[in-house]
Amino acid sequence: MDAAAVGARLASSVVAPLVKKLFAQPGAGAGLVAQPVKVSGLVSFRGEKRVLGEKELQKVATELVARAVGSAGPAERPVPVDEDEAVAVALTRTLRALGDLEMDDVQAVQLGHRALARRLRDADPRVTFDLSDDAARLHDTLVDVACLHILHFFTQRSAFVARTLVSQSAQLAEAVTRIDLLLERTPSRIGEDAAFEARYAAYVIEKYGTLTIYGIDFTNSPAQWPLDTAYLSLELAVGEGTRQLPVRADHVLDGRDRVLLRGVAGSGKTTLVQWLAVTAARGTTLDGHLASLTGRVPFVLALRTLTHSWHDLPTPGRFLTAARNPLADAQPHGWADRVLQAGRGLLLVDGVDEVPSAVREKAKEWLRDLIAAYPGNLWLITSRPSAVREHWLDGQGFTEGSLAPMSTADVNHFIRRWHSAARASDTSDWELLDSYEQSLMAAVRTKGDLSRLATNPLMCGLICALHRDRRGFLPRARKDLYDAALSMLLSRRDIERNMGLTDSIDLTEEPKTQLLQKLAYKFLLNGKSEIDSDQAERIIAHTLPSVSAAASQGTAQQVFRHLLLRSGVLREPAPGTIDFVHRTFQDYLGAKAAVEEGDLSLLVLRATDSQWEDVIRMAIAHARPKERAVLLGELITRGDVAVPRRRTLLHLLAMVSLEHATELEPTIRARVEKRAARLIPPRNNTEAQDLAQVGPVVLELLPGPENQEPETAVHTVRTATLIGGDAAIPVLARYTDDPDPVVRSHVAQAWHRFDTDQYAAEVIARLPDDDIYFEIVTRAELSAIGHLGGRARLRIGDDLTPDDLVNARIADRLTCLWLRADQAPTWDWLTAFPHLHTLLLDRGFDALDLSSLAAHPTLRTVGMDPRQRTAEGGGPDSRFEITTIV
Repeated sequence: MDAAAVGARLASSVVAPLVKKLFAQPGAGAGLVAQPVKVSGLVSFRGEKRVLGEKELQKVATELVARAVGSAGPAERPVPVDEDEAVAVALTRTLRALGDLEMDDVQAVQLGHRALARRLRDADPRVTFDLSDDAARLHDTLVDVACLHILHFFTQRSAFVARTLVSQSAQLAEAVTRIDLLLERTPSRIGEDAAFEARYAAYVIEKYGTLTIYGIDFTNSPAQWPLDTAYLSLELAVGEGTRQLPVRADHVLDGRDRVLLRGVAGSGKTTLVQWLAVTAARGTTLDGHLASLTGRVPFVLALRTLTHSWHDLPTPGRFLTAARNPLADAQPHGWADRVLQAGRGLLLVDGVDEVPSAVREKAKEWLRDLIAAYPGNLWLITSRPSAVREHWLDGQGFTEGSLAPMSTADVNHFIRRWHSAARASDTSDWELLDSYEQSLMAAVRTKGDLSRLATNPLMCGLICALHRDRRGFLPRARKDLYDAALSMLLSRRDIERNMGLTDSIDLTEEPKTQLLQKLAYKFLLNGKSEIDSDQAERIIAHTLPSVSAAASQGTAQQVFRHLLLRSGVLREPAPGTIDFVHRTFQDYLGAKAAVEEGDLSLLVLRATDSQWEDVIRMAIAHARPKERAVLLGELITRGDVAVPRRRTLLHLLAMVSLEHATELEPTIRARVEKRAARLIPPRNNTEAQDLAQVGPVVLELLPGPENQEPETAVHTVRTATLIGGDAAIPVLARYTDDPDPVVRSHVAQAWHRFDTDQYAAEVIARLPDDDIYFEIVTRAELSAIGHLGGRARLRIGDDLTPDDLVNARIADRLTCLWLRADQAPTWDWLTAFPHLHTLLLDRGFDALDLSSLAAHPTLRTVGMDPRQRTAEGGGPDSRFEITTIV
C-alpha cells in the first residue's frame, strides 16, 4: 500500500489514546481556562509535568508505526519489516519538537494540522535522511495524522480553544469523523481505492494536460501543446461591486467552495476546467491560493457529454461511465461515493449552455441533490452568460463570477506565447516569426477594430494564426475573421503545405463548407453539441446529392470521414461521437445554413434560447440587406410584446447584432437604437456585462455622471471598462469628478485594461486622490503614478516588491498604503515613506510579524484581515489603532 493511504486506515480510537500520552493529563477545570496555553507547557515529556521519558516517548511512536503498518495488512505493507524501527526513531525525534514550539494551543489550531506537521518536520529535516523513500513517506504521513489528532485533542481539552476557533474546531472534528465513517463502512477498500486513484490521476493528467493552439498545425508538429506552456490565467470578477485587485481565474476556488462561472464563447472556461483538473490530479501539496485543491479528486463532467447518451443525469457511481472515461469499469465499487462522502471531490461541471433549456432545469435539480447528499466538496460550474439567469444557484450557496475580456497585457502575453509555440515547432523560421510577433503586437495596440476582436483566447489564437498565414494581412470584422479562419482550415493550409491526397476525396473549400453548414444546422435544430457518427453520416448522405462536386467523388461514408480527418473543424472526442472543434464554428456555419434556407422566422422564434444567441448574430452578418432588415424588425416587434425579461433579451440581441450589420435600412437601425436606449444606463452587473457584449456602439449611448444614482454610475463605468479600447477612455474620463468615491474607485481600477500612459494622462491625472485608493498592478503603472507626483492612497499588487516602491517617486504624498501581508518579511523599509500613517494588509498565508513597525515614526493605524495570524511576540505596538479589513 502507498504510504499516503496509511493515514486513512487509522481510526481515532487507535490514534487518539496514543496522542493523549504526549500531553499531561488536565486537572479539574482545565477546560475553563480563559487564555491560550503554551504547547511546550502541555507536553508530558519535559518540564514539571514530565511523565514520559525518552524510552516511553519512543514506545508511543513505535506503537503508532505498528498500528499503521498493521492496518495495511501483510499484502499491502508500506515498508519492509526491517524499516519499522527506523521510522519509529525518526517519528520520535519529530514528535519531540512539540516541546520546543514557540506557540500556544490557539495558534496551533489556527495554523492547521498540515502546517503544524510541516513545522515539526522542519525542526529537524535530517531525521528522514537515512530512510528509504517509502519509509520517509510513511514518517511524513504519520506526522500529519498525529497533528490532526493533536489539534483535535486541544479543542476537546479546552473549551476556550473551542470557543475561540469555532470553525477550525468543527473542521477538525469533521475530518476525524470522516475517517472513522469511511473505515466503518469500507474497511477493506482503502488500498484498492488508493491504487485506482493513482491510475485515475495519471489518466486525467494525460487527457487534460494539453491544449489546442489554433492555427499551429504544421506538418511536423503536434496539434496540441502542454497545458503548462499554453495556459494563460485570465482575470475573473467575482460577485458584484467588488473592490479588490484583479483576481486570476485559477484562484477561483480560493476561499470559495461553489462557483458558477460565466464566460463568452472562447473565453477560456473549458481551459480553466482542464487546468484545475490537472493541478488537482498531480497530487502535490499546494499552498496559497491553490491550497484548497490539495488532496482533491477531480471529476470533469461536460454536460453535453453526460446528456448525450443518458436520459437521466448520472449518480456518482456512473460519473466515469457517463463521461466516457475508459477507466469506468476499473473503479472499485462505491469509490466515487467514498470520495465525495469524505469531501475530497473537485466537481467541474462544464457547459451548462451546451444543453437545451429543459435539460438545464434537470441539471439544476441534479446539482441540488448531489450537493445535499455530498456536502463539503468543491464545485465549479461554467456557462455562457445568457444561458442561466443571475442567482441561478444562489439557494445552494454558489458564488457567481465572470471571465473578463482580455486586457492589453493579456493579449500581449498570449501573442508572445503563441509565437513561442510556433518557433518551437518551426525552428527554420525564427526570424520571420519574431517579426510577425512584433508587428502583430503593434497592430493590436494601434488598430481599434483589431483590438476589439482580440478579447478572448479563441479570437487571439485565430488572429495570430491568420496574421502568420497571410503574412501580416488581417480581416477587419468578426465575420471576415471567421471566413478567413475557415478558409485557412478547410483548404489553404493543406495546399500551402503541399499535402497530397490522404484518401480518394479531393474537395475544394465551397463544397466542404456546404456540407459542414448542413451538419452544423442539424446540430442546432436538435439542440445538440455532439451527435453519433452514424447520424452525422446520414446527414451527409441526405445532403450529398445536392452538392455534386462531393457526390461524384465517393460515398457518404467516405466524404464524412474525409471531413472528419481533413477539415480541421470536426473532431471525434470519443469513439462514435462527433462535434465541432469549437462551438463558435458550429454557430457560424449553422447560421449560414439558416439564412440560405430562408428560415428567418425560425431564427426569431428561437431568439430567446441562449443556445441560438450567437447563431442569430452571425445570421445578421450572413444575411443580405433586405433579409437583415426583416430579421431585426421581427426581433424588435417580438420584443415589444414580450414579458419584461424576454423584452430586454430580444432588444439587446437586436442591438448587439448591429455590429454585424454592415448595410442596413436607416429606419430599422433607428428602431433598434431607440429600444436600446431604454436599457441604458445598466442597473446591475448582469446588465453591464450584457451591454458590454454589444461592443463599442454602446459607448455612444452611455450617459455621463450627471443626474445618475451612484449604483447606476458604477455599472456604467463597468460597462465602458469591459468594452475597452481607446474609445472608452473619454467615457471613463467623464466620471473623474463624480462626487461618489466608489464610482471614482472603479474608474481608477480600470487602469490595467488600457494603455498605461494614455490612461494615466487622460484619466488618472484628473482623479482627486483624497478618498480613494489607486490600485497599482504593474511597474509601468508605478512609474506612471510617480511621474504624476504620486498619490496619497495606493493599493499595491502582488508582483511589486518593496524595492520597487522605495525606488519609485511616491514618498512625498503617500499617507495610506494597502498591500498583502506577506509582501515582505519585515517592515523596516516603510521608513522610506515619512508621511505614512495608515497601513492596510490583505491576508497572507504565513504568520505575520509586525514588531518592526515600531520603528516607523508616523504610522498610527494598522488594518488586518480578521483571518490573518500574527507571529509569536510579533504583534503591533500598542500605540497603533488596530482595525479589521474585509
